[in-house]
Amino acid sequence: MKKQLMVVDDSRVMELQICKLLENSEYEVAAYCENGEEAIERYEEVRPDVVTMDIIMPGIDGLEAAQAILEKHPDARIIMVSSLAYDDTINEADAIGTKGFLYKPIDRESLLSALEKAMA
Repeated sequence: MKKQLMVVDDSRVMELQICKLLENSEYEVAAYCENGEEAIERYEEVRPDVVTMDIIMPGIDGLEAAQAILEKHPDARIIMVSSLAYDDTINEADAIGTKGFLYKPIDRESLLSALEKAMA
């Protein structure tokens, strides 16, 4: 059985790209959320093995959503994804307990590597 991934990004293009990058891998996209609020709500239903979380989204941003999920589910594996990342953003993501960071645009090798690291 494939490992379940939840993609959280306000761009549907990113979800489609991740689906394509995961072809012929042990992962599949089980859920897609367009914002942080939806991610917090859907995490309960889906209980994915791993989450990719965009940082900049309307409403609750990715860092706030990740923190809310991790407060309820300390074992959640969340990988932050962003095109705009500064050291303090990465440090904040580390401090709340995320499992990694990917820079957009992402490629198959870095995505699979980040997923494996998060699952370890």
